[in-house]
Amino acid sequence: MYISTSSSAASSFLRAASSYTRSRFFPSSLRNLNPASSSALNNQRSTASVVVRSFHSSASRWCHRLDWRSPISLPAQIRAFNPVIERFQKHFATMAAEHPFKEVLTSLPKPGGVEFGKFYSLPALNDPRIDKLPYSIRILLESAVRNCDNFQVKKEDVEKIIDWENTSPKQVEIPFKPARVLLQDFTGVPAVVDLACMRDAMNKLGSDTSKINPLVPVDLVIDHSVQVDVTRSENAVQENMELEFRRNKERFSFLKWGSTAFHNMLVVPPGSGIVHQVNLEYLGRVVFNTNGTLYPDSVVGTDSHTTMIDGLGVAGWGVGGIEAEAAMLGQPMSMVLPGVVGFKLSGKLRNGVTATDLVLTVTQMLRKHGVVGKFVEFYGDGMGELSLADRATIANMSPEYGATMGFFPVDHVTLQYLRLTGRSDETVAMIESYLRANKMFVDYKEPQQERVYSSYLELNLAEVEPCVSGPKRPHDRVPLKEMKADWNSCLNNKVGFKGFAVPKEAQEKVAKFSFHGKPAELKHGSVVITAITSCTNTSNPSVMLGAGLVAKKACELGLLVKPWIKTSLAPGSGVVTKYLLQSGLQEYLNKQGFHIVGYGCTTCIGNSGELDESVASAISENDIIAAAVLSGNWNFEGRVHALTRANYLASPPLVVAYALAGTVDIDFDKEPIGTGKDGKSIFFKDIWPSSEEVAEAVQSSVLPDMFRSTYQAITKGNPMWNQLQVPSSTLYTWDPNSTYIHEPPYFKNMTMEPPGVLGVKDAYCLLNFGDSITTDHISPAGSIHKDSPAAKFLLDRGVERKDFNSYGSRRGNDEVMARGTFANIRLVNKLLNGEVGSKTIHVPTGEKLYVFDAAMRYKDAGHDTIVLAGAEYGSGSSRDWAAKGPMLLGVKAVIAKSFERIHRSNLVGMGIIPLCFKSGEDADTLGLTGHERYTIDLPNKISDIRPGQDVTVTTNNGKSFTCTVRFDTEVELAYFNNGGILPYVIRNLIKQ
Repeated sequence: MYISTSSSAASSFLRAASSYTRSRFFPSSLRNLNPASSSALNNQRSTASVVVRSFHSSASRWCHRLDWRSPISLPAQIRAFNPVIERFQKHFATMAAEHPFKEVLTSLPKPGGVEFGKFYSLPALNDPRIDKLPYSIRILLESAVRNCDNFQVKKEDVEKIIDWENTSPKQVEIPFKPARVLLQDFTGVPAVVDLACMRDAMNKLGSDTSKINPLVPVDLVIDHSVQVDVTRSENAVQENMELEFRRNKERFSFLKWGSTAFHNMLVVPPGSGIVHQVNLEYLGRVVFNTNGTLYPDSVVGTDSHTTMIDGLGVAGWGVGGIEAEAAMLGQPMSMVLPGVVGFKLSGKLRNGVTATDLVLTVTQMLRKHGVVGKFVEFYGDGMGELSLADRATIANMSPEYGATMGFFPVDHVTLQYLRLTGRSDETVAMIESYLRANKMFVDYKEPQQERVYSSYLELNLAEVEPCVSGPKRPHDRVPLKEMKADWNSCLNNKVGFKGFAVPKEAQEKVAKFSFHGKPAELKHGSVVITAITSCTNTSNPSVMLGAGLVAKKACELGLLVKPWIKTSLAPGSGVVTKYLLQSGLQEYLNKQGFHIVGYGCTTCIGNSGELDESVASAISENDIIAAAVLSGNWNFEGRVHALTRANYLASPPLVVAYALAGTVDIDFDKEPIGTGKDGKSIFFKDIWPSSEEVAEAVQSSVLPDMFRSTYQAITKGNPMWNQLQVPSSTLYTWDPNSTYIHEPPYFKNMTMEPPGVLGVKDAYCLLNFGDSITTDHISPAGSIHKDSPAAKFLLDRGVERKDFNSYGSRRGNDEVMARGTFANIRLVNKLLNGEVGSKTIHVPTGEKLYVFDAAMRYKDAGHDTIVLAGAEYGSGSSRDWAAKGPMLLGVKAVIAKSFERIHRSNLVGMGIIPLCFKSGEDADTLGLTGHERYTIDLPNKISDIRPGQDVTVTTNNGKSFTCTVRFDTEVELAYFNNGGILPYVIRNLIKQ
């Protein structure tokens, strides 16, 4: 019996035949969407989809000949009756064989006569220019060669990278496909929300929702939700985690749903550690071996400090969440081929100098040199003197010195670390063999091939001295010996990054108060928070054990931290706890109040918890400039805690020292820290350990088994996580009453037709800023102020103040986050004549309103808005909400002197136009007050816009000036034409 193609049976056949064809011709790696599997096949994914669609069309013409009642299996009939399938099979095999660089696919032999796998060999390209390339550029080159399909990645792109010495100064554009993506929960929740929302959009547009699935491994570590509510307690970890789950159960359930609803997504539960340390100790592959194809590990992450992995020789850097989502979905990242600063290290650190001192010195040097948008690559004889953890500390701080990444090529130190952290001998052997064969391994025992760099810096490690950084920015380094003088200057200086403008007569003020029934007092510079936290230092055993040694020496001398100082220790992973216990030093840290409070990013992200009410009142009622000292990355105003206006970054041992001193207003060389049990003065030198003491503690306490036992069950080690029940659906069921997870409006009324170029006409200025507006200013991560629009929104929905949680924890709800945009309490807006706070002037009426309320009034009236800013707009962390929030407020453009790299791309990704004033100009020199209306004269057609072209901006009072449009690549123009990166991705996926 034969049936017509119009019957339902024929439709069933076509579906079955297409499924069979996919399973027959697509290797499992392609079907399961694994990363860069067999690269020749992986790079044909788009073309292969065309083959199946073509097959489907051809099959419909002859399927009426099939006998649906035959006992012979359907695949057997397909094989027997349709020679077309064999032709498609041959065609697809031919495509796979036609990789543009198939001739350099080389076998990597393994001892014993077998092979590790095959790899795309850079030496086999036989081009002498490659030998001069920086190692970091070789990783970009290998990726381009392996992923070359002459569609997404072209042979011309490979040539651009090989000719890096000549092309990099010309700002040429290249595509890059990272091997994996890394998320933490503050940025991961909105990313998963976007993916879930994109599935809904695909569904509404009648397309296949399963296309919204990560094509590369995605690792998400929940580490930003723990707060320091409980401290100075043996049970602090458990109590803080219980509070964390109570506050964040809805978010955690959503993430657990995502780990099952999306393929290729690993979620590491709360309480496991800081994302970057988990990445360093466990997730980092260094070299992938996927289905027999070897290639270097590379990663982009939604946290700025993803760069920490560069210390392991893995190319990684931070991107915005929306950029990461596009990378997950197979879109190549468009980037300008970067210049590379060669940073030569020589000598050896002096006794008592820590890795933190080194990184603060390097940060200041590189910031002064100017490395924004560049790679920094470290080399030289001094490399052998730096442990892997020291390197990771330097790499971690790349955002602070402005570089895309600070890269340390793989050498023997890297291999030793891999063995220490529990990677198998076979894995380490494979890594070394591959990197040597592909000329990506540095052996300092051999003569070094001279590499070419864009510019050069050099540092003798012996010149580094103890230092801190602050009081408001991470790159404002202060040598420890100058700290007292610098602090007094800050009291006198006018309000700014290095000033508080405290009148002379008020500088000696003493605020006396009662702390739990005992007398206490605070002065300007008194320390009220000391926290050993963040990935910068808790990855480094030398400084962690150094902190323990300081605590021990102080205990033995009878010196204790004052009880009103909020002390905390948040290790980067469970391994830290194990070696602190092994060394016996945790006991002394506990005695000084540095009990472990949790495993995650705490004080550095603003999750420092509340100060004791008596301390908070003493600060507020007496206008005390209180200080926090933390071993973190960020110390921007309003980030650590609303009541600590001075915040200093320091090494963990120095954190303990300042906790003991109780003030930053001290000269450690001359003034005693306190009085010991025998009545004698105790000085800094009495409690500071020698380098030999620290090295001995590291050698005896940090053991490989600690890493293996910590990570063997990392995804199932939290009972509270294991008890979470989540639905099995692939589409998320949005709860309209949720204040944590809410369906965002990005794709509302979306059609397949791109909106095209949308200009800006007669826009009002929402805010007028000066320099160094950070993403913390734009979209705070910390506490929700009780009088803010976000607080009102939550209260109206029955959320009690104690359950507000933080802005960072509510990034899955666009309604909260839009209200939290520009809600930083330290915001300085020129429209308010220097007044600090989260309000602005509604220009048409002259009313002073919260920024959100003003923005909504503009939107309701149909008016566009813009933002004026100074230099380094969007510096700090890579959070996508700093772009999403302004977009939801109706901001159409930001006109600034300069932008931070990631934030500029985030603005483009959300359809906001980034414009730069011409050199030497800004809002002030042009006489702009922010009370004007602005028209941006963009061409009507996207084809008439070029990356980096000039446009004219005019105001309603007759002023006219020229700005540069910061669409830096053709791909960014395509994003803008589509209304943003995510609509662009959806339309492309539907077309495939």
